[in-house]
Amino acid sequence: MNRQRRKTEKQKRAGDRGQWANKTEYILVVAGNVVGLGNVWRFPYLCYKNGGGAFLVPYGLFAMVCGIPLFLLESSVGQYTQEGFVTSWRKLCPLAQGIGYGQAVVKLYDFSFIIIETWALFYLVFSFSAQMPWATCDNWWNTPNCMGLSLDSSSSNWTANLTVLKKHTSAATEFWERRALGMSAGIEELGSVRWELALCLLACWVICYFSIWKGVRSSGKVVYFTATFPYVMLLILLIRGFTLPGAWEGIYYYLYPDLNRLTNLEVWVEAGSQICFSYSLTAGTLIVLGSYNDYNNNCYKDCFWLSLLNSGTSFVAGFVVFSVLGFMAQKQGVTVDTVVESGPSLAFIAYPQATAMMPLPQFWTACFFLMLILLSVDSHFVAVECFITTISDLFPKQFGKAGRREMFVLFICSSFCLLHLLMVTEAGVYIFQLIDYYGMTRACHYFMALCECLTLAWIFGADRLMDIIEDMTGKRPSVFFKLCWKYIIPLLSLIALILYLLDYKHLRINQYVYPDWAYALGWTMTLSSVAMVPQWAAGQMCFTAGTFRQRLSVLCRPAEDLTWTNGEAGEDGTAVELQTSAESR
Repeated sequence: MNRQRRKTEKQKRAGDRGQWANKTEYILVVAGNVVGLGNVWRFPYLCYKNGGGAFLVPYGLFAMVCGIPLFLLESSVGQYTQEGFVTSWRKLCPLAQGIGYGQAVVKLYDFSFIIIETWALFYLVFSFSAQMPWATCDNWWNTPNCMGLSLDSSSSNWTANLTVLKKHTSAATEFWERRALGMSAGIEELGSVRWELALCLLACWVICYFSIWKGVRSSGKVVYFTATFPYVMLLILLIRGFTLPGAWEGIYYYLYPDLNRLTNLEVWVEAGSQICFSYSLTAGTLIVLGSYNDYNNNCYKDCFWLSLLNSGTSFVAGFVVFSVLGFMAQKQGVTVDTVVESGPSLAFIAYPQATAMMPLPQFWTACFFLMLILLSVDSHFVAVECFITTISDLFPKQFGKAGRREMFVLFICSSFCLLHLLMVTEAGVYIFQLIDYYGMTRACHYFMALCECLTLAWIFGADRLMDIIEDMTGKRPSVFFKLCWKYIIPLLSLIALILYLLDYKHLRINQYVYPDWAYALGWTMTLSSVAMVPQWAAGQMCFTAGTFRQRLSVLCRPAEDLTWTNGEAGEDGTAVELQTSAESR
């Protein structure tokens, strides 16, 4: 293949499509996307739950054999093809376009995470109150069973204090469930729209629109603030956490190694899942962000530094979270494991309750929720930008004209703002949890990772991919990456997928059990993305001319091979024999 001509064509394509203004913008956007809520509210809890410091063993191992290799694979695919996550697969292996369409469906479900940003904005507004409303029980939404921050912290009778906690509902829990969410009894009782949350939702979508309306020209500038300021907040909260009484007790619970937990298979599955989730793997995000890079960007080096940044942030966030939980446990006279929470319960119940016990609670609460908002903003507008880019690349003539892209962005943001009003109803939290559990389930991550590696390492060719990375970066990846792409990641993904299906449990919120139609809807969401891969492959095989073997040969060959070969034949007036990807290797 004419390497120089191919490179020239890619540079022309990149110029028409847009690129990052500089390397810093790319690093900040990727860092802002991969460093998100999972680092703050999921990793610390998983570490505590799965053996403390011992959890770092499977976590580090999976980062090496899955996280970094997949990070390199996806970012290099985007950089090479200069396309979104549908057209990139069309160029490399037309038979595997279903991977891109499946990732597009997952992206639509991913938009629902804006509700966390909405909740955080709601709490940020209330954090400027003279008295924290989740610290007392004399508000109109409180029940007679409410308990404020009044446990006897000097008491050494942990059993008595724990009994009090179990018999009552904390003021923070009642604020979350009764004031913020106005939770109904279940998803069947939709209830009315919470107008305060609706205004916060509108504000979040407006922020998203103006972050991406000009594409990488606007989003590349926004991240200078949104990707860096959370680290300032994290540092402030870290220093404050270390100075709190009881902090080191919490950190002990966070890091105390329980090596016996390493014999539990679930610990290893959780570690692999966290790597996929926090590194933004298999979702198409890294493909799109990499597609705005210069062809000769050193994506090989980038994958190491960005992976290290992600994992390092997760580790540091654990100190921020558990130092505060240790402080809260000491103030309430209970053990740390009593107050440990994960996910929304950590962010909107445990942490606000802890900051309410500190001097200057308004300042510390505002710092925490401002950090959550900025972490959410990055992840959300990048998800929307990736979807917009992919659709624009699918229909370049329609969206290439001036003003068309801005109108399309406005249409997407407006449509989903209206659709997400369902999540600010009284049953909104049930809807969000259903989408989160089924629409972006671990089964999707495992299946997409398996398909990506089979496509690129076996059909497209691992050696060819390594040649491309060497051509772009000037450095050939280690043979270790080839082994991971061809054998280790597919094997681990298949095992994890089987274990997930065997150990599947229905979603529950506390004691609430969803109705059967909700579970059916949930599995429909899961299959809507996963089934895209085989359905698209079968459709392509049906509508491509030729014998079965000819169709398979054509659909497994990179589209650029066909374009280039046909072009050469036209110029020279001679027929050129097409080679399959297997023969070219």
